[in-house]
Amino acid sequence: MLPYEKRRGLPEPGSIPAALDMFRSEVRFYQEIAPVIGIRVPACYQAEAGPDGTVLLLEDLSDWQPGADPAAAARLLAGLHQNWSNRARQRWPWLRPVGAAIDLVADLFDRTWPQLRADRALPAAVVSLGDRLTGNVARAEGCLNTAGPLTLTHGDASVRNLRTSPEGEIAVLDWEDVSAAPGNADLAWLLISSVEASRWPEVVEVYRSVAGPVTGTLARALPSAAVQGLLSLSDATAGANAASPDSAAAAEAWAGRLRAAAAYLQSG
Repeated sequence: MLPYEKRRGLPEPGSIPAALDMFRSEVRFYQEIAPVIGIRVPACYQAEAGPDGTVLLLEDLSDWQPGADPAAAARLLAGLHQNWSNRARQRWPWLRPVGAAIDLVADLFDRTWPQLRADRALPAAVVSLGDRLTGNVARAEGCLNTAGPLTLTHGDASVRNLRTSPEGEIAVLDWEDVSAAPGNADLAWLLISSVEASRWPEVVEVYRSVAGPVTGTLARALPSAAVQGLLSLSDATAGANAASPDSAAAAEAWAGRLRAAAAYLQSG
């Protein structure tokens, strides 16, 4: 099977991908971290960054099943976080810190939320969550800093970035958002991006069984993840307005998971 080729041009100056150096970060991940990470990632045959962009030649896992069971994903992430707790930033000082490009994210959220709030009938709890985050995105990101020790995090740990082999092995793809952050950042995003409300307790318990207690610390990571979730809901809603059944279902799913986040924060 031929390798999967991933090419990225230079990001637009002033954009979030440029501020986060996302494309070169993924190249450095495959050059420096992937060989020692301790979990399954695509094999890398070429990883280069040049004046015109980046190129990766990676193992093609397109014949693996898209996604993974959320509980199994939580167990894998917890192991990763435990393995690199208090070590990742020292070994790779270039890893993105918590709060990178937060001014750009805050501006995007504060411009996006009023329109989303006006255009869509959202659950009251989601509306309240979005209203509380407006003008407070930087504070939510600061709260993430207190959500546990720094470790190696994927940064976009949704099931869409996972593949499962016929034997049940899970591979983690798309490392553009690799960061040094509390592990609860990945757990919070896994929940908001991928886990229906009825399975949150199960998934949290599986993570806790490997990584230790998350009571309190998960609540410190959820607001930052909710910012990204509401932005994702806005994108899904834009598709839903085009009368696509799949997009409408995706928007409803985002709203349901955000309502679960609001409930978790309220209960804590």
